[in-house]
Amino acid sequence: MKVALLGTLACEQRERLAGLVTMPFELVPLPDGAPMAEVAATLGTTPAMVTLKYQRGMPPAPALGLLHVGGAGYDDIDLDYLPPGAVVCNAFGHDVPIAEYVILAMLQWCSRFIEAERSLRVEGHWRLGGRTGAPLQQELAGKTVGILGLGQIGRALIPRALAMGTEVIVSTRTPGPLEPGVAWIGGPDRLDELLARADFVVVTCALTPDTLGLLDRRRLATMKRTGVVINVSRGPIIEEAALYEALLSGSIGGAVIDAWYQYPTRDDLTVPPSRFRFQDLPNVLMTPHSSAWTTGMIERRWATIAANLDRFARGEPLVNVVYRA
Repeated sequence: MKVALLGTLACEQRERLAGLVTMPFELVPLPDGAPMAEVAATLGTTPAMVTLKYQRGMPPAPALGLLHVGGAGYDDIDLDYLPPGAVVCNAFGHDVPIAEYVILAMLQWCSRFIEAERSLRVEGHWRLGGRTGAPLQQELAGKTVGILGLGQIGRALIPRALAMGTEVIVSTRTPGPLEPGVAWIGGPDRLDELLARADFVVVTCALTPDTLGLLDRRRLATMKRTGVVINVSRGPIIEEAALYEALLSGSIGGAVIDAWYQYPTRDDLTVPPSRFRFQDLPNVLMTPHSSAWTTGMIERRWATIAANLDRFARGEPLVNVVYRA
């Protein structure tokens, strides 16, 4: 069975995938920039595809039965462009590193570890030392962590945040039973309450039509003036201009941003992450969408993809189905 690996990121995992599948597959690499005739010829007959992006304007895939996204988010898949009967599945494995990243971000915000280390190493200065009258640091213990969205990332974050001595509250689309140790879990109707109470607002929900621009000017204004928003999901869940203005004016305390509004190509790695200069703001920590990028995540994610391809080839039920055309 032919499987198209569409895009450079998928192609880079060809050898790994070949070592994981048990059924006889022909893994066809179609990296970024592949000749369009080659892409069209392959997609015209392939029953399965692994990719992060497939949209109208790309060659059609009339025989497609399975489109496996190489990650959790499928907002770059044009679902309306898929042929009837096609199934879309996604892959996770990113919950552990992203939860660890959030803990790291909150600890850094409280302790100013990076600034203290740079001050002594680079400047040779003790100005942030405990014996020199430096401003007191904060402790993460006792803070309130508000989690927006209770998927795999949110569930992985809960025990880690509780272990740090924080209070955890959650707003999610479909609240279920109370998780052990969590103060409360509410629906969208309690989002404003979460924003007003949390010291750290962690955005982990998926980007959907319902969550696009969910944190707008009004909702950001609901946060504490000392509140910090941490976005490890998708940039547009928070209104870009509203976030920049809130940080610039100091109406919120700060932001840790790993999910952005503009992304680079392999040919240009200097694309700015936003049309606004977040890098000039002192109350922002910025990372290049790297919170999930670990060896463990790659191993777990591609094991899931391989197992699903095997199921598809055998005609067995698939896991992680997110859409059926």
